[in-house]
Amino acid sequence: MEYTFTSLPIATIALIGGLILLVTGGEFLVAGAIALAERLGMPPLLVGLTVVAFGTSMPEFFVSISATSAGHPSIMVGNVIGSNIANIGLILAISALISPLAIHYTKLRTELWAATAASFLLLGCTFLGYVNRFGGLLFASLLILYTWYSYREGQKSEEHMPCETPTSLLKINLFILGGLVLLAYGSGFFIDGAVDLALHLGISELVIGLSIAAVGTSLPELASCISAIRRRKTDILVGNVIGSNLFNILMVMGVTGIIFPFKLDPSLLLRDVPIMLIFTAILIPILYFKHRVSRLTGLCLLCGYGAYMYSLT
Repeated sequence: MEYTFTSLPIATIALIGGLILLVTGGEFLVAGAIALAERLGMPPLLVGLTVVAFGTSMPEFFVSISATSAGHPSIMVGNVIGSNIANIGLILAISALISPLAIHYTKLRTELWAATAASFLLLGCTFLGYVNRFGGLLFASLLILYTWYSYREGQKSEEHMPCETPTSLLKINLFILGGLVLLAYGSGFFIDGAVDLALHLGISELVIGLSIAAVGTSLPELASCISAIRRRKTDILVGNVIGSNLFNILMVMGVTGIIFPFKLDPSLLLRDVPIMLIFTAILIPILYFKHRVSRLTGLCLLCGYGAYMYSLT
């Protein structure tokens, strides 16, 4: 279903309303996924790297599918790249400012390098100028391989999620299905509002994707990170951010490329993809040498993100 808006106020209402539905749907989906993981006794880090990362990437996924099917692939591409930058420069930075994040490099070594490799893969696709069905299948296959590897390694861990009062399967299914429905409707409103807003303000769809859409669809990550801080589960928090970035590239772009092959704007090579790669790769030396993301590091990341957003104006 498509919605057509003809005025700036209505487009803005549609954008905000769609965003509220996306955030709410993402929260429901993550809550259901975590409850299911607790029932299965999965390790906390594995939950963050797979279950929570998958759930918090669903807004990007639904927005991307809606945008590309409606003929606006630039919003999809900008959304993925901008979300990956925002996850580290905004979400992880704010989380570190709230509470320093202690996490040992060896726990996330594979995932850090996998996210960096996926960013390089996207850089290569940008050089080619497109992601066709073969590229989409490659992305999706790598995601399946990563998920299988993470699950196998996670099962070797002796640490598991405590589950004193397990949530009923009915409630879990209602959370998951309700979240998916809200995400589906929210993405439709959000994309139509974003496109109309871009037309009214004379802003390119790519910039809308890199800024408004990226920050909006990253809000579930922020909500789950704040929840993890309250529970003192920093491994889930950092795992969520890194896993979400990996899912954004491999799942969102992979599945979208399989269904709707799309082109990549060459201008992304001049700023956006390299910055995404820098924000991703910089976590490797930070965690290798410091084994934590301090408040100072969080402040530096946030300043870097602010400078990037300024460059979009």
